[in-house]
Amino acid sequence: MQGGAATGAGAYAAAALAFRPAMKIHFTAAPLRIDALAPLLSGQRVELTLGPDVRRRIAAARQVVDRALASGATVYGINTGFGKLSRERIEGRDLERLQVNLLRSHACGMGAPLPPEIVRTMMVLRARTFATGRSGVRVELVEKLCELLAADLIPQVPTQGSVGASGDLAPLAHLALALIGEGGKCWLAGREMSVRAALKRAGIAPIALAAKEGISLINGTQLTTAIAVQALLRAENLARSADVACALTVEALKGTNRAFDRRIHEARPHPGQLAVARNLHGLIAGSAILESHRDCGRVQDPYSLRCAPQVHGACRDALVEARRVLEIEINASTDNPLVFAEEGELISGGNFHAQPIAATADRIAAAVADLQSISERRTENLVNPDLSGLPAFLTPKPGLNSGFMIPQVVAAALVSESKALSFPASVDSIPTSANKEDHVSMGPIAARKALQIVENGERVLAIELLCAAQGLDFEPEWKSSRPLEAARAAIRREVKTLADDRYLAPDLAALAELVRGGELVAAARAAGGKLE
Repeated sequence: MQGGAATGAGAYAAAALAFRPAMKIHFTAAPLRIDALAPLLSGQRVELTLGPDVRRRIAAARQVVDRALASGATVYGINTGFGKLSRERIEGRDLERLQVNLLRSHACGMGAPLPPEIVRTMMVLRARTFATGRSGVRVELVEKLCELLAADLIPQVPTQGSVGASGDLAPLAHLALALIGEGGKCWLAGREMSVRAALKRAGIAPIALAAKEGISLINGTQLTTAIAVQALLRAENLARSADVACALTVEALKGTNRAFDRRIHEARPHPGQLAVARNLHGLIAGSAILESHRDCGRVQDPYSLRCAPQVHGACRDALVEARRVLEIEINASTDNPLVFAEEGELISGGNFHAQPIAATADRIAAAVADLQSISERRTENLVNPDLSGLPAFLTPKPGLNSGFMIPQVVAAALVSESKALSFPASVDSIPTSANKEDHVSMGPIAARKALQIVENGERVLAIELLCAAQGLDFEPEWKSSRPLEAARAAIRREVKTLADDRYLAPDLAALAELVRGGELVAAARAAGGKLE
């Protein structure tokens, strides 16, 4: 899979060794918040329960489906074929077989299995859309999903095969097969085994599907949404980390904080720009390094320092909009047809189409690609002696040692890759299902690309941090502000100052993890840095 999280049973089994109690999510009429998904996407198990109001909504919608069946009316998805075959009526004795055949035929995804934390989140989001009471499934089906989650039985779902319209059909079919005791492999509490063996070991009986339940299990955007939410949460952390990295670089290059004066940004009051300017000004405030060169006569810094509020801020504004869209989506009814129990109606529509999420994932991708682009330019300013006033490539012995010459090359490679990946997937469409589905979103591709770009950004920022900390080490007599010294200490706990050339790959990996895990931001905040 493109995008950061580990794949395969080995990675999951290793993570399972660090046992954490299951988090509890209780579905009520209140909306689910994106931040509630963060522990799931970090690998935590979950116990999911349904409130009485949710059970009533689900049951009321099921009654509408049962009445439609009893009436003998022809209703799409209940007693018809699907897609191009929707004109084919299915007789009552074959209705359950229809639902099972649907799952079997659609479970044809390819590629490596998705990380288990993504699948676990998909399961929670699938249950959440059922909890809206617009799907017409039985309460028992939702409870079966809850049983699998409680046992930490996570089906293996291939990464590829969804175009993000009519739902994430193939991936969700792989997920759904586990409910009926079919499909391939799964993880049970971190151990890989067949679905049949896992259900037996967990003491969970497969469920027999009723009318409409097969299509309800696969009509939805839960794959696209789960990956996009992970990309968003990591991108938000990356944006805060980028402010810390930028401030450290400003200090290492003896830059000025004048460009972060609030009056400049109040004259162009984009919310993200204002927040970044406050962060940068606050992070540098109280620095002895700043005071040591206040009268040096330099008027302006390079754009990669001076325009950081404008560039970082534009990324933040994109992420705010992405959060708004994704928070709507995780609480939405994405089934088809939808059931409106209040009027006793089933209405066929297109809420399974992932275009809102696809466009949002592309927006995240473009924003984060630019965030790492400006970070790489700051790294160039640090390692280039013609720009920095520091030793060439930040080594005390240039020539004998190459210092940080090649980390900047690595950053350039990562940034170029991200630029290539940032071409929007959501502008593409290939008609499917004999042209019945003649416009599709390519949402899963957009989401996977966004997550890969975020991972690249974490690595590019690690390189800037490596270089900024080294640059600061050349001025040992001066101290920066308390928040930046705390951030610098966090870096130095992972990576020592470079005196002579050494194997750098572990250093970069350690700093990428420092960024990804939020420890860099946490260190600055603990020392008084008010990072928005």
